Amino acid sequence: MAALAFAAVACSNNDKESGALSHSVYICNPTAAGGASTLTFPGVVKENENISLGFKTAGQIKRIYVKEGARVSSGQLLAELDAADYQLGVEALQIQYDQVKQEVDRARRLYENKSMSQNDYDKALSGLKQLEVQLQANKNKVAYTRLYAPTSGIVEAVSYSAAEMVDAGTPVFTLMTAGEMEVTCDIPATAYGERDLFSEYSCRSAYFGDEALPLRLISIIPKANSSQLYRMNLTFAGQQPKGATAGMNVEVTISKSANSESALMIPSSALFTKDDREYVWVMQADSTVTEQPVITEGRLHGEMVKVIEGLSTADNVVRAGVSMLTPGEKVKVIEKPSKTNVGGLL
Repeated sequence: MAALAFAAVACSNNDKESGALSHSVYICNPTAAGGASTLTFPGVVKENENISLGFKTAGQIKRIYVKEGARVSSGQLLAELDAADYQLGVEALQIQYDQVKQEVDRARRLYENKSMSQNDYDKALSGLKQLEVQLQANKNKVAYTRLYAPTSGIVEAVSYSAAEMVDAGTPVFTLMTAGEMEVTCDIPATAYGERDLFSEYSCRSAYFGDEALPLRLISIIPKANSSQLYRMNLTFAGQQPKGATAGMNVEVTISKSANSESALMIPSSALFTKDDREYVWVMQADSTVTEQPVITEGRLHGEMVKVIEGLSTADNVVRAGVSMLTPGEKVKVIEKPSKTNVGGLL
């Protein structure tokens, strides 16, 4: 018995060394990917523009007239500062200006009567002009104590309360403009590389009836963020849906035309990963298998995956049993059973 066991082991080793058939596999040929396809990504509805509003001068807030969420019209008064000190400055300069103006009027009469030189008269006019500029600047400061909405929109945030001090330019309100809503979504590098094939855009959401609404592309920012995603900005091509609000989640669908380069489809079961790269087993003419590196689109289509580089339609790709194979191994192909011989019983 021991001799028989030894002989069996010896025969097995001799079979492997001589390239005898070991594993049985299923083979398939890559097929053309065909025509147009679609890509789907999560998106967010956002306001067309956010505007930060602040006073042009510093002071203490006297009153705020609107609350967060309020809809405002262009030119509507939003808040005002205590203008008492600025008003006093205007009154003081107004008194000084009126006095100097009277003096300039007398100087003008003297100049017309040849009793004052041109130089002295020009100095008097220059002094009056300087006071006029200072008076107007103080009047502007009084006007700057009142903050108006530059456009229609919705007050998204109110950052200060009455009696608080603010500096010039400090944002007091954030105004969400009432223009057209936009839709943004982030796409991966694989999709960004095919942006020239993008043909149509749409989005859907249960909040506005789950109907696919057409979108129009505004831009794709040509710089990836920290997650290696590219920001796409779109707007509604037709009438803006009534149910759309800023911050709403939507599903963005991108229709993509066929690539001029022939992409191929293979079963996803044929892929395996090694050293962070994707491979398939390709059976050669002598029935041995070799590792073939491939580049995929990175998006599964049901049970199939699109290969954009590394294969041809003539390649015999192992579609099942890939985890058991080794390079150079000779395999046996399992033929598909005949339709009239189900199970291979005949």
